[in-house]
Amino acid sequence: MSSEQQRPVRDRWRALHPFARASIVIVLAVVVVEVGLSGFDAATRGAQSSGPTSSSLSTAHSGLAAYEELLARYGHPIGRQRGALADARLDRSTTLVVLDPGAIDRNDLGNVRQFLVDGGRLVAGGTRPEWLLELAPADIPGWTPIGDRTVTVPAVDGSAPLTVETDGTGSWVEAGGRRALTFEPARQGGNAVFLADASPLQNRLLGRADNAAFALSLAGESGRRVVFAEGVHGYGNASGLAAIPFRWKVALVAVALAALLAMVAAGRRLGPPEDDARRMPPPRRVYVDAVAATLARTRRPAEALAPLQHAIRADVTQRAGLDPHASPSTIRDAARALGFPGDETDAMFLPLDTDSRIVAAGRALVRARGTHVPAPTAPDRAGAR
Repeated sequence: MSSEQQRPVRDRWRALHPFARASIVIVLAVVVVEVGLSGFDAATRGAQSSGPTSSSLSTAHSGLAAYEELLARYGHPIGRQRGALADARLDRSTTLVVLDPGAIDRNDLGNVRQFLVDGGRLVAGGTRPEWLLELAPADIPGWTPIGDRTVTVPAVDGSAPLTVETDGTGSWVEAGGRRALTFEPARQGGNAVFLADASPLQNRLLGRADNAAFALSLAGESGRRVVFAEGVHGYGNASGLAAIPFRWKVALVAVALAALLAMVAAGRRLGPPEDDARRMPPPRRVYVDAVAATLARTRRPAEALAPLQHAIRADVTQRAGLDPHASPSTIRDAARALGFPGDETDAMFLPLDTDSRIVAAGRALVRARGTHVPAPTAPDRAGAR
C-alpha cells in the first residue's frame, strides 16, 4: 500500500474520538490474548510440570503424560474425564484409569461400580488405596507401604510374566504374607486391576525394565479406548479461559474498565488543531552554530580545521592545472594569479588559530570552488591586517 493510500487511513484514525480508539485497542488486545492462550493450550495440551500425582495432564516425575503418549502410539484412543466422576457418562467399552485420586467420594465410586457391572474395564489404585474398599469390600487384601523395588507380575493378557520396577512405596499383602503389586477382584460384569503402587506407570519409571509392556497390557486389547479420570485430580469441566473463576473475571473486567477510563482521561480531547503542514527542520544557521560550538570546545581549532586548508589547496591546484604535489610557493603564486587576496592565501598555509584567519579560510574555500565571495566587512579586513 502506497503512502497516498495509507494517509486517508491515518487521517480517519486520528479523527476518531479517543474513547472509540481506546475501545478498538482493548478489543484487539483481548482477541490477541484469547488466540494466544488457545494456541498455548493446544500446544501443551494443558500439561504442567508440577501437576498432580498420576495425572495424564502432568509431565512431572509422578505424572502419567508419558503413559498417555505410549497408549496413543500403540493404537489406543485417549479420552479424559473432567469434573465430578459421579456425573460422568462412562462407556463400558473403554478402560477407565483412576490412580492416586486427590478427592473421591461414594457417589464417584458408585458410578465406577456401575461401570464395572455394565462390563467396563478398570485400572485403579495407588498409594493410600482405602477408597478401593467401596469397589471390592469382600475380597480386597491388606495394603502395606512397603514394597519390592523389582517384582515379577503375570501379564494381564496371559503372556509371559514381566519384570516390573517400582519405587517400593506399596504392595498388597496376600495370604502367607507374600507381597504383590497387582490384585484382580472377582469379576462384576467387567474386570478390574488394582495397583498397590502406580509408580511403574509414571513418567520417571515407565521406561525401566518391562514397565512399558506392563502398562500396555493393563489397557486391554489394541484399539480399546482409554479414559483417564482427571476430575479426581481437580480438573473441572471447563478449560482455557472458561476455567477462570467468575470472581476473577469480574476483577479483570474492572481492571480493563479502569484502564479504559485512564486512557480517556489522559487523552487530548480539547486543544489546538493539528498543524496544516509538516514542520521543517531548523535553519542551516542553527547547524552551523552547533558545529562552531563543537569546534570551539576542542580548543584546538588549527588541528580541527587542517582538513579545510587541505581542501582549499587541492581546489586551487586543480583550477590552476598544477601537479597535485606542487610546492607551497607554487600554490601561493597560482592562488594570487587566480585572484585570491593575501589574507585568503595566507589562510591556506598558516595555522587557523584566530577568528580572522578562520573567516578568511572560509572565503578562500568558497572562492576556490568558483562561487561569488562577498566583500569582507570592516572587522574582517582589520583582522586580516
